[in-house]
Amino acid sequence: MNQAIQFADCEEWDPIRNAVICTALVNGFLINCCIRAESLKERYGSNGKPEHYLSVFRLNRWDLEEEFEALIIDQQFDVDGWVIL
Repeated sequence: MNQAIQFADCEEWDPIRNAVICTALVNGFLINCCIRAESLKERYGSNGKPEHYLSVFRLNRWDLEEEFEALIIDQQFDVDGWVIL
């Protein structure tokens, strides 16, 4: 794990993005990260409810954070500066 990248345990459901969002602190800057419901459903299955997506995210947090971290290191940001899985 890269010590310059720290993830906060404050994930939430974003109904506009239809995704679970979280933040990473990278060298003093907050980076918004999200994984879309479709991706979570493909990976882990789903009953389609936001609570389920949040639960699945929490159960797989370490793996997902490693993926976010790799994208951050490679500077794979969307046009709004978000990292999206």
